[in-house]
Amino acid sequence: PSGPSPPALPHCSDISPLLKDPVAFRSLIDLLEDHVRASFPKVDFIVGLDSRGFLIGTPLAQRLGIGFVPVRKKGKLPGATHSISYSLEYGKAAELEIQSDAVEPGQKVVIVDDLLATGGTMCAACELLKRLKAEILECLVIIELKDLKGSEKLNSIPFYSLLQYD
Repeated sequence: PSGPSPPALPHCSDISPLLKDPVAFRSLIDLLEDHVRASFPKVDFIVGLDSRGFLIGTPLAQRLGIGFVPVRKKGKLPGATHSISYSLEYGKAAELEIQSDAVEPGQKVVIVDDLLATGGTMCAACELLKRLKAEILECLVIIELKDLKGSEKLNSIPFYSLLQYD
């Protein structure tokens, strides 16, 4: 691989210690479940972004009694897909995909990931879901790096983060 390396993220953006601690991880899912239940009485799917969004999204969907839909890097999903290209903050191109039949028009989704930095990945995922005519209720992350202004790129899509760092 050529080109610049990804920037080093601040230590506060590492969720690995949280994942290793079963009490802390359960508390995280409790907080997210409480937030989604209080904010949205009707959600059809949790949509998780490759790959750490899967770690949060699947237990959250299970708790809520709803399905989980993965948005993956290009070439990882079987069957017909929709894909989108976008630029990463360090100048490298990336592509995301969702299965063409993942959601029906009008179904309500909450998109989850571990971190929002510049917002490129989250915006790309929102565009894929809009193409499928899903109703995006919210983009939900554990950590937001506020100085990078990623949430501003989401425009009118509601956004929620548990922790914010400058």
